[in-house]
Amino acid sequence: MFKLNKELISERLFHALASGQRAGSRDIVAECIREGMAAEEIAHEIFWDVLQQVAGLHRQDQISSLSYNYATRLLRSLVDQLHAGYERRPSAGHRVLLFTGDAIADEIGGHLMADLLEAGGFEVFFAGGGIARDEILGEVGERRPDTLLMFASAASDAPDIRVLIDTIRGVGACPEMQIVVGGGVFNRAEGLAEEIGADAWARDPFEVVEILLEEPERRATPDQRTVGRNRKVPAATPRARAA
Repeated sequence: MFKLNKELISERLFHALASGQRAGSRDIVAECIREGMAAEEIAHEIFWDVLQQVAGLHRQDQISSLSYNYATRLLRSLVDQLHAGYERRPSAGHRVLLFTGDAIADEIGGHLMADLLEAGGFEVFFAGGGIARDEILGEVGERRPDTLLMFASAASDAPDIRVLIDTIRGVGACPEMQIVVGGGVFNRAEGLAEEIGADAWARDPFEVVEILLEEPERRATPDQRTVGRNRKVPAATPRARAA
């Protein structure tokens, strides 16, 4: 079978999205499916790559607002349509509460993650961004999730996530709940996730699924989970470098 050039496909899709070519964007995805790419492969190696390009150019002010809106709105639609093609696993009996940063790119990443987790057998409650800390805390108490997942790209999101984690630890809300963080801010600042007391961190939506499937019991050390300024130890070794 002819091997698709995924780098070229990503480039073609990026230009189609950024120029608002709705039919053209869908045609590129349909071409990938005809050539035998699994939906999960398209999500991982095409959609995520393109989303990273779009978000990076937007942060650097190297893409117009019009192109950014074209690309993100169209990509969200494609992500939603791709969900139907994912391979489904039996129920894992695991409830996930998922929030993201406010940026539209974060929400698309969260949408992608929610779909992948749901296909993996998880029960997912996905609220996106813009939710106040007290509402998240109340929802944690109401839903009693096995995992609280927060995915964000902006450095400005990190302080709120830290305060939320400290509050959850401080009031003893869902003491057995796993807290997982991920996204650009945690990728750029090595050790940040551990320093703010998260139980685990992931670079992208696909690593999130891997963590929840393979390490559902992973927890931070007691010192790492000490609240706020009383935290005693430096950041632990990041997951990717753990033995």
